[in-house]
Amino acid sequence: MSLNLSCPHCNVTNRIPADRLGDGPKCGKCKQPVFSGKAQELSAANVSSVLNRNDIPVLVDCWATWCGPCQQFAPIFEQAAKEFEPNIRLAKLNTEAEQGIASQWQIRSIPTLILFRQGKEVARMSGALPLPQLKQWLQQQGVSV
Repeated sequence: MSLNLSCPHCNVTNRIPADRLGDGPKCGKCKQPVFSGKAQELSAANVSSVLNRNDIPVLVDCWATWCGPCQQFAPIFEQAAKEFEPNIRLAKLNTEAEQGIASQWQIRSIPTLILFRQGKEVARMSGALPLPQLKQWLQQQGVSV
């Protein structure tokens, strides 16, 4: 079985055998790693491909530069990207820079975590979490991390 994964560098969709996800797959177009161990920045230009062209779940951290809890949560989210890939793709949405997306998603407080599967929101959590609680919440949502 193969999975579709969008490249975090060039947004091209790659088909990767499921049993090879942990082997450090590279993009067929730009040759960059498909998993970088970092959260991908979302923008109006790439949000559709990130949410709709990944067969693995996508967890989005909605944040802002002026938000203290967001700043405290940022290193935890980056650690999660290192630990949880390739089972899940992590992405960040700067709600100040991408107000249209934040409005469309009805972000009312930050940080807000939104879990997407096949482009559809399946779970939402407001507030920063320590890594063990984030892992537990994802497991409750059926994500193996």
